[in-house]
Amino acid sequence: MKLWGYAAGLAAAAIWGGMYVVSKVVLEVVPPFALLSLRLLLGAFVLALVQARVGRLKASRPQARSIVLIGALGFGVSVGLQFVGTSLSTAANASLVTAASPVFLLLFGGWILHERITPRRLAALALASLGVLAVIDPRSARFETALFQGNLALLGAAVTWGMYSVLVKRASETVGVLEVSLLAFLGGLLVSVPLGVREASSIGLGPIGPGTVAGILYLGVVSTALAMYLWNKSLAILEAGVVSLLFFAQPVVGAGLGAWLLGEPLRAGFWIGAAFIGAGLVLSTFPDRRWVARLEEG
Repeated sequence: MKLWGYAAGLAAAAIWGGMYVVSKVVLEVVPPFALLSLRLLLGAFVLALVQARVGRLKASRPQARSIVLIGALGFGVSVGLQFVGTSLSTAANASLVTAASPVFLLLFGGWILHERITPRRLAALALASLGVLAVIDPRSARFETALFQGNLALLGAAVTWGMYSVLVKRASETVGVLEVSLLAFLGGLLVSVPLGVREASSIGLGPIGPGTVAGILYLGVVSTALAMYLWNKSLAILEAGVVSLLFFAQPVVGAGLGAWLLGEPLRAGFWIGAAFIGAGLVLSTFPDRRWVARLEEG
């Protein structure tokens, strides 16, 4: 069962890593909150079809309200802060600060879910964090006063995504993952639709061709419906501190696809970072007793 949790979390992170390549193209035509609304609408539609085949929603009204609010936090507040932060800061800063999400996921997992923050888990987090720094290259980040508000918004996005993930894990203990994902999308729509309508009316849309439609469908069906279900499934099976490490697969996949599809060069830091992230993930899979025994043998 845990193997499925690892596979689901890695698959979600890999999908999100490739999402940025598609988003980069689609965002040239569709404004951010309008695109987010389309993603959530498509995602909710797909999951609603699946739920209809599985059966009626079983969550009680209090449970449903709670999950809708969790979705508003994750898809409304967190993603919204990421959009605002990226617009007021830089793409390099957004990549760097967003990579801090696993740290907050680990901390909230210890605080809210009372998960143990073990030395092994901290070591794995440190290895993976070093790997992300190597892939992203923090030297390209900028932290002057003019970008302070944007950087603060990006930090808020990282904190709230960590909180969202932990709350989803707790909700999944009593409600099925499919229901949790669907209700969370509806919560996100409560925030994104008003902002998306306002944004589209003031900014407008660019020319929408077949490529844009295909990109929107991919972002809604694959990057939202499928990836969020897999992420929530991973959280339901594994401890939040373990899932936090799987998030680090994103920059590796994103950089690799950027090189493949957009011709962006891969530096030596990419390969070094990928090795560190892989080492962190492998270390996180070792049971604590085995890890301690190996240290003692060494």
